Amino acid sequence: MGQGLQPGQLNFEVIARPSRIDGTGAFAAQDIPPHRKIGHLAGERISVRTARERARRMQRVAMVEIDDHHALDATRSEHPLRYVNHACRPNAFMRIASGLVEIYSLRAIAAGEELTLAYGQTHHEGRLRCTCGLRGCTRFL
Repeated sequence: MGQGLQPGQLNFEVIARPSRIDGTGAFAAQDIPPHRKIGHLAGERISVRTARERARRMQRVAMVEIDDHHALDATRSEHPLRYVNHACRPNAFMRIASGLVEIYSLRAIAAGEELTLAYGQTHHEGRLRCTCGLRGCTRFL
């Protein structure tokens, strides 16, 4: 797969399976080199207003605000990147480019390793307990 990925496409194989961090996680099905685009998150493109209304009504969401007006709601998606869990010391990061939500590796990720992101600011506003279990955990999202 090339660099001209469409939403939902992957450069590396990723699978969803049970996670020790929380619920379902996204796991590398092959080794991923450092600083490489893993793929694009897939979901429904909606307004930020709609995203915030949905987030207030739901306990589990997978939403990313793309800009001041648009968001990506991957909550109902079965795409494996939708299941990337938070960790205080992540192995991947998210970047928004040309309206797409891209996931990149921060370091080499071994096959079988869970992909993690530092979620940053969330609708939980510091009230959701972090379960990453890593040294230096901030304890809340």
